[in-house]
Amino acid sequence: MSDFVLRAGLAGIGLALLVGPLGTIIVWRRMAYFGDTLAHSALLGIGLGFLLGVEPGLGILATGLAMAILLTGLERRRAELSRDTILGILAHGSLSLGLIVIAFQERLRVDLVSYLFGDILAVDTTDLAWIYGGGVVVLGLLALIWRPVLLATISPELAEVEGVKVRRVQLLLALLMAAVVALAMKLIGILLVTSLLIIPAAAARQIAHTPEQMAVLAGLIAALAAIGGLQASLLWDLPSGPAIVVAALVLFAGASIWRSAARPR
Repeated sequence: MSDFVLRAGLAGIGLALLVGPLGTIIVWRRMAYFGDTLAHSALLGIGLGFLLGVEPGLGILATGLAMAILLTGLERRRAELSRDTILGILAHGSLSLGLIVIAFQERLRVDLVSYLFGDILAVDTTDLAWIYGGGVVVLGLLALIWRPVLLATISPELAEVEGVKVRRVQLLLALLMAAVVALAMKLIGILLVTSLLIIPAAAARQIAHTPEQMAVLAGLIAALAAIGGLQASLLWDLPSGPAIVVAALVLFAGASIWRSAARPR
Protein backbone atom coordinates (compact mmCIF):
# COMPACT_ATOMS: atom_id res chain seq x y z
CA MET A 1 0.00 0.00 0.00
CA SER A 2 1.35 3.41 -0.96
CA ASP A 3 2.28 5.73 1.87
CA PHE A 4 -0.16 8.44 0.78
CA VAL A 5 -3.04 5.93 0.76
CA LEU A 6 -2.15 4.73 4.25
CA ARG A 7 -1.97 8.31 5.52
CA ALA A 8 -5.32 9.10 3.91
CA GLY A 9 -6.93 6.06 5.56
CA LEU A 10 -5.53 6.94 8.98
CA ALA A 11 -6.70 10.53 8.58
CA GLY A 12 -10.19 9.40 7.59
CA ILE A 13 -10.48 7.07 10.58
CA GLY A 14 -9.16 9.73 12.98
CA LEU A 15 -11.61 12.30 11.69
CA ALA A 16 -14.48 9.79 11.82
CA LEU A 17 -13.86 8.99 15.49
CA LEU A 18 -13.96 12.72 16.15
CA VAL A 19 -17.04 13.74 14.15
CA GLY A 20 -19.18 10.81 15.35
CA PRO A 21 -19.74 11.91 18.98
CA LEU A 22 -19.76 15.62 18.12
CA GLY A 23 -22.19 15.05 15.27
CA THR A 24 -24.47 13.21 17.66
CA ILE A 25 -24.81 16.34 19.78
CA ILE A 26 -25.31 18.52 16.69
CA VAL A 27 -28.19 16.30 15.55
CA TRP A 28 -29.76 16.28 19.02
CA ARG A 29 -29.57 20.03 19.40
CA ARG A 30 -30.52 20.79 15.77
CA MET A 31 -27.33 22.78 15.20
CA ALA A 32 -26.70 21.77 11.58
CA TYR A 33 -27.05 25.32 10.26
CA PHE A 34 -24.83 26.55 13.09
CA GLY A 35 -22.09 24.19 11.94
CA ASP A 36 -22.62 25.24 8.33
CA THR A 37 -22.04 28.86 9.33
CA LEU A 38 -18.77 27.97 11.05
CA ALA A 39 -17.68 26.01 7.98
CA HIS A 40 -18.44 28.89 5.61
CA SER A 41 -16.43 31.28 7.77
CA ALA A 42 -13.37 29.06 7.24
CA LEU A 43 -12.80 30.59 3.81
CA LEU A 44 -12.46 33.99 5.46
CA GLY A 45 -9.87 32.43 7.78
CA ILE A 46 -7.93 31.14 4.78
CA GLY A 47 -7.89 34.59 3.18
CA LEU A 48 -6.83 36.31 6.39
CA GLY A 49 -4.17 33.65 6.98
CA PHE A 50 -2.54 34.32 3.61
CA LEU A 51 -2.93 38.07 4.11
CA LEU A 52 -1.17 38.00 7.49
CA GLY A 53 1.41 35.45 6.43
CA VAL A 54 0.35 32.69 8.84
CA GLU A 55 -0.64 29.07 8.27
CA PRO A 56 -4.15 28.87 6.72
CA GLY A 57 -5.16 26.28 9.31
CA LEU A 58 -4.43 28.73 12.11
CA GLY A 59 -6.43 31.39 10.27
CA ILE A 60 -9.37 28.98 9.98
CA LEU A 61 -9.16 28.11 13.67
CA ALA A 62 -8.97 31.75 14.77
CA THR A 63 -11.85 32.82 12.52
CA GLY A 64 -13.95 29.85 13.59
CA LEU A 65 -13.41 30.59 17.27
CA ALA A 66 -14.27 34.25 16.75
CA MET A 67 -17.41 33.29 14.82
CA ALA A 68 -18.41 30.80 17.53
CA ILE A 69 -18.14 33.50 20.20
CA LEU A 70 -20.07 35.95 18.01
CA LEU A 71 -22.86 33.47 17.29
CA THR A 72 -23.19 32.52 20.95
CA GLY A 73 -23.41 36.20 21.90
CA LEU A 74 -26.03 36.91 19.23
CA GLU A 75 -28.11 34.00 20.51
CA ARG A 76 -28.66 35.95 23.73
CA ARG A 77 -29.69 39.18 22.02
CA ARG A 78 -31.77 38.03 19.07
CA ALA A 79 -35.13 39.76 19.00
CA GLU A 80 -36.49 40.84 15.63
CA LEU A 81 -34.53 38.33 13.52
CA SER A 82 -34.87 34.57 13.86
CA ARG A 83 -31.92 32.29 14.51
CA ASP A 84 -31.80 30.84 10.99
CA THR A 85 -31.87 34.34 9.48
CA ILE A 86 -28.88 35.44 11.56
CA LEU A 87 -26.98 32.25 10.70
CA GLY A 88 -27.74 32.67 7.01
CA ILE A 89 -26.48 36.26 7.00
CA LEU A 90 -23.25 35.35 8.75
CA ALA A 91 -22.65 32.18 6.70
CA HIS A 92 -22.96 33.74 3.27
CA GLY A 93 -21.49 37.06 4.37
CA SER A 94 -18.31 35.46 5.71
CA LEU A 95 -17.99 33.21 2.64
CA SER A 96 -18.29 36.19 0.28
CA LEU A 97 -15.93 38.29 2.37
CA GLY A 98 -13.38 35.50 2.31
CA LEU A 99 -13.52 35.34 -1.50
CA ILE A 100 -13.02 39.11 -1.67
CA VAL A 101 -10.02 39.01 0.69
CA ILE A 102 -8.43 36.32 -1.48
CA ALA A 103 -9.23 38.20 -4.71
CA PHE A 104 -7.54 41.37 -3.43
CA GLN A 105 -4.24 39.50 -3.09
CA GLU A 106 -3.35 39.61 -6.77
CA ARG A 107 -0.12 37.63 -6.49
CA LEU A 108 -1.77 34.86 -4.51
CA ARG A 109 -2.61 31.64 -6.35
CA VAL A 110 -4.99 29.50 -4.32
CA ASP A 111 -6.55 26.17 -5.32
CA LEU A 112 -10.03 26.96 -4.02
CA VAL A 113 -11.39 23.57 -5.11
CA SER A 114 -9.13 21.73 -2.65
CA TYR A 115 -10.23 24.04 0.16
CA LEU A 116 -13.92 23.82 -0.73
CA PHE A 117 -14.10 20.05 -1.30
CA GLY A 118 -10.95 18.74 0.39
CA ASP A 119 -8.19 16.41 -0.75
CA ILE A 120 -7.65 13.59 1.71
CA LEU A 121 -4.95 12.07 -0.52
CA ALA A 122 -2.73 15.11 0.11
CA VAL A 123 -2.54 14.53 3.88
CA ASP A 124 0.98 14.39 5.32
CA THR A 125 2.37 13.32 8.69
CA THR A 126 1.96 16.84 10.11
CA ASP A 127 -1.72 16.77 9.25
CA LEU A 128 -2.06 13.39 10.96
CA ALA A 129 -0.44 14.79 14.09
CA TRP A 130 -2.89 17.70 14.11
CA ILE A 131 -5.89 15.42 13.55
CA TYR A 132 -5.06 12.92 16.26
CA GLY A 133 -3.62 15.44 18.72
CA GLY A 134 -6.48 17.87 18.26
CA GLY A 135 -8.95 14.99 18.28
CA VAL A 136 -7.79 13.84 21.71
CA VAL A 137 -8.27 17.36 23.10
CA VAL A 138 -11.71 17.79 21.50
CA LEU A 139 -12.97 14.37 22.63
CA GLY A 140 -11.62 14.95 26.14
CA LEU A 141 -13.49 18.25 26.45
CA LEU A 142 -16.58 16.68 24.91
CA ALA A 143 -16.50 13.92 27.52
CA LEU A 144 -16.41 16.56 30.27
CA ILE A 145 -19.54 18.33 29.01
CA TRP A 146 -21.41 15.22 27.82
CA ARG A 147 -23.87 15.02 30.71
CA PRO A 148 -24.44 18.81 30.91
CA VAL A 149 -25.13 18.85 27.16
CA LEU A 150 -27.65 16.02 27.54
CA LEU A 151 -29.42 17.87 30.33
CA ALA A 152 -29.44 21.16 28.43
CA THR A 153 -30.81 19.40 25.34
CA ILE A 154 -33.67 17.75 27.24
CA SER A 155 -34.56 20.81 29.30
CA PRO A 156 -32.46 23.98 29.73
CA GLU A 157 -34.50 24.88 32.82
CA LEU A 158 -33.81 21.51 34.43
CA ALA A 159 -30.13 21.87 33.58
CA GLU A 160 -30.02 25.27 35.29
CA VAL A 161 -31.63 23.75 38.38
CA GLU A 162 -28.98 21.01 38.36
CA GLY A 163 -26.29 23.70 38.38
CA VAL A 164 -25.30 23.51 34.72
CA LYS A 165 -24.05 26.75 33.19
CA VAL A 166 -26.03 26.38 29.98
CA ARG A 167 -24.53 29.40 28.19
CA ARG A 168 -21.02 28.33 29.06
CA VAL A 169 -21.69 24.81 27.78
CA GLN A 170 -23.14 26.20 24.53
CA LEU A 171 -20.08 28.38 24.01
CA LEU A 172 -17.68 25.48 24.62
CA LEU A 173 -19.65 23.30 22.22
CA ALA A 174 -19.45 26.00 19.55
CA LEU A 175 -15.69 26.30 20.08
CA LEU A 176 -15.29 22.54 19.71
CA MET A 177 -17.24 22.66 16.45
CA ALA A 178 -14.94 25.42 15.18
CA ALA A 179 -11.89 23.31 16.06
CA VAL A 180 -13.29 20.30 14.20
CA VAL A 181 -13.97 22.41 11.11
CA ALA A 182 -10.33 23.55 11.15
CA LEU A 183 -9.09 19.96 11.53
CA ALA A 184 -11.37 18.54 8.82
CA MET A 185 -10.93 21.30 6.23
CA LYS A 186 -8.07 19.67 4.33
CA LEU A 187 -9.70 16.23 4.34
CA ILE A 188 -13.33 16.84 3.46
CA GLY A 189 -13.46 20.51 2.48
CA ILE A 190 -15.24 23.58 3.78
CA LEU A 191 -18.52 22.92 1.99
CA LEU A 192 -18.78 19.25 2.98
CA VAL A 193 -17.53 19.13 6.57
CA THR A 194 -21.00 19.73 8.04
CA SER A 195 -22.40 16.82 6.04
CA LEU A 196 -19.87 14.45 7.62
CA LEU A 197 -20.90 15.72 11.04
CA ILE A 198 -24.61 15.22 10.39
CA ILE A 199 -25.14 12.22 8.10
CA PRO A 200 -23.36 9.50 10.16
CA ALA A 201 -25.06 10.75 13.34
CA ALA A 202 -28.45 10.75 11.59
CA ALA A 203 -27.80 7.20 10.37
CA ALA A 204 -26.83 6.07 13.88
CA ARG A 205 -30.01 7.60 15.28
CA GLN A 206 -32.04 5.16 13.18
CA ILE A 207 -30.65 2.11 14.98
CA ALA A 208 -29.28 3.31 18.35
CA HIS A 209 -31.16 3.03 21.64
CA THR A 210 -29.06 5.23 23.94
CA PRO A 211 -27.09 8.47 23.49
CA GLU A 212 -23.78 6.73 24.11
CA GLN A 213 -24.63 3.96 21.66
CA MET A 214 -25.54 6.55 19.06
CA ALA A 215 -22.19 8.32 19.51
CA VAL A 216 -20.23 5.08 19.07
CA LEU A 217 -22.27 4.00 16.04
CA ALA A 218 -21.90 7.45 14.47
CA GLY A 219 -18.12 7.17 14.74
CA LEU A 220 -18.15 3.68 13.18
CA ILE A 221 -20.44 4.76 10.35
CA ALA A 222 -18.26 7.81 9.65
CA ALA A 223 -15.17 5.55 9.57
CA LEU A 224 -16.86 3.18 7.11
CA ALA A 225 -17.88 6.16 4.97
CA ALA A 226 -14.32 7.51 5.00
CA ILE A 227 -12.77 4.18 3.99
CA GLY A 228 -15.49 3.41 1.44
CA GLY A 229 -15.34 6.87 -0.11
CA LEU A 230 -11.54 6.74 -0.25
CA GLN A 231 -11.67 3.34 -1.95
CA ALA A 232 -14.20 4.60 -4.49
CA SER A 233 -12.05 7.66 -5.10
CA LEU A 234 -9.02 5.50 -5.90
CA LEU A 235 -10.92 2.98 -8.04
CA TRP A 236 -12.95 5.38 -10.17
CA ASP A 237 -10.84 8.55 -9.98
CA LEU A 238 -13.50 10.48 -8.05
CA PRO A 239 -13.02 13.59 -5.89
CA SER A 240 -12.34 12.21 -2.43
CA GLY A 241 -14.48 14.59 -0.35
CA PRO A 242 -17.73 14.14 -2.30
CA ALA A 243 -17.08 10.37 -2.52
CA ILE A 244 -16.90 10.13 1.28
CA VAL A 245 -20.13 12.08 1.66
CA VAL A 246 -21.91 9.88 -0.90
CA ALA A 247 -20.69 6.79 0.97
CA ALA A 248 -22.18 8.25 4.16
CA LEU A 249 -25.47 8.81 2.30
CA VAL A 250 -25.51 5.16 1.23
CA LEU A 251 -24.99 4.06 4.84
CA PHE A 252 -27.75 6.43 5.98
CA ALA A 253 -30.11 4.91 3.41
CA GLY A 254 -29.17 1.43 4.60
CA ALA A 255 -29.83 2.36 8.24
CA SER A 256 -33.21 3.83 7.30
CA ILE A 257 -34.18 0.66 5.40
CA TRP A 258 -33.02 -1.45 8.34
CA ARG A 259 -35.17 0.52 10.75
CA SER A 260 -38.22 0.33 8.47
CA ALA A 261 -37.80 -3.42 8.09
CA ALA A 262 -37.29 -3.98 11.83
CA ARG A 263 -40.23 -1.82 12.89
CA PRO A 264 -43.25 -3.94 13.92
CA ARG A 265 -46.27 -3.58 11.66
